[in-house]
Formats: sequence, C-alpha cells, structure tokens
Amino acid sequence: MPNKHRGEIEAEIGGARRRLVLTLGALAELEDAFGAGDLVALAERFGAGRLTARDLTRIIGAGLRGAGESVSDDEVAAMAVDGGAQGYVRIAAALIAETFGE
Repeated sequence: MPNKHRGEIEAEIGGARRRLVLTLGALAELEDAFGAGDLVALAERFGAGRLTARDLTRIIGAGLRGAGESVSDDEVAAMAVDGGAQGYVRIAAALIAETFGE
C-alpha cells in the first residue's frame, strides 16, 4: 500500500506492481536531467503538459529509484505498461500530482 503522506504511488510496470516516489534526491536528479534551476522551474515544466517519451522514462525511473529500486532509465524504457504510451503518461502524471499537487 503506498504511503500518500510520503507522496508514494503504485503502478503496474514491467509485469510487477511497483512503488514510486519522488524523494528530494529523485527531484534533484530530475532538476539536473531537465536543466531546471529549482523546483518551481521543474514543476512549471511538468505543468506545461508537453513531455517527451524520454521525459516520461526519466520521471518514472526517478520515481522507482526514489522508492529504492536499482533501475536505469534504459531499463525503464524497456518495461511494458498497460495502455502503452497513455499508460506511461498516466503513471508520470499521478506521480507528479502526488508530489506537487493537482
């Protein structure tokens, strides 16, 4: 069961039920990956709603690593998700909403 107070979500990724959370370390990783100067810039980028497939891979990968999984972005990119591209978008959107609010 995900701990909503920690910003955790659960999702079916790669045939397994997995926990994701954007910890402070995971957020710092995303700031670096996206060239965002701070959390506000990162939230604004996510809020624009224009994410690439690579962006989704980075967000989901950071969430998995934040929850303690040792997985690379390339491994995440190879994992299947129900619903295809829409499934990845739903997972990333849920993770972002849980972290930053609606």
